[in-house]
Amino acid sequence: MLQANQIRAARALLNWSQAELVEKSGLSLTTVRRMEDEKIGPERSSAGNVATVTKVIEEAGILFLQAGQLIEGGPGVRMAQ
Repeated sequence: MLQANQIRAARALLNWSQAELVEKSGLSLTTVRRMEDEKIGPERSSAGNVATVTKVIEEAGILFLQAGQLIEGGPGVRMAQ
């Protein structure tokens, strides 16, 4: 499951502001802020919104990692090759 800190980290790797993610995803700033908030997170967002954010970020070259996937450790992000 996508986590709030993964979205923030992905934006940092892309050097995107929240406003840029809003523009590229078509979602509202409030939605993006909620998805990036540790107390709310993407798990409280609609599946469609999570899929949209995931797709936009992945198309920009980011690979989301889940626990145990490709590397030791917990969830994270890395640049796709």
